[in-house]
Amino acid sequence: MPPEPINVFTVGFTKKTAGEFFEKLRAAGIKRVVDVRLNKVSQLAGFSKRDDLKYFLKEILDVEYVEAPLLAPTQPMLDAYKKSKGSWDAYEHDFLGLMAERHIEDKIDPSLLAGGCLLCSEDTPHHCHRRLVLDYLQKRWGNLSIKHVV
Repeated sequence: MPPEPINVFTVGFTKKTAGEFFEKLRAAGIKRVVDVRLNKVSQLAGFSKRDDLKYFLKEILDVEYVEAPLLAPTQPMLDAYKKSKGSWDAYEHDFLGLMAERHIEDKIDPSLLAGGCLLCSEDTPHHCHRRLVLDYLQKRWGNLSIKHVV
């Protein structure tokens, strides 16, 4: 018998107002936000700065906030892609290699993702590592039901 599906979501905060962001999370019915960003305290993060976001999630949605640095890229990897305008294909290859090197499939408890929502900054999942994390775990676990909240 196949394992029970794990419902997991992803979301990015850019190009969304705070109202749009929190209403999308509410509509999805998520239980927790799993922050997979490398940089969580930048002034550019606006309402999604770590401490502010943790407060807002609890007060507005009664949703848990959890950080998952194991699922974030390294700073040199992110800089090569963002600041040096590297290719997405190279970033994807390097990031998936990092996930394999870290053996995230053995270190992340599936219950963390159940009803959870991976948070990153990109407005869509197409060129974002949050999608890569779930693609990687789907290949290893095989029981993720993934929905991107956009």
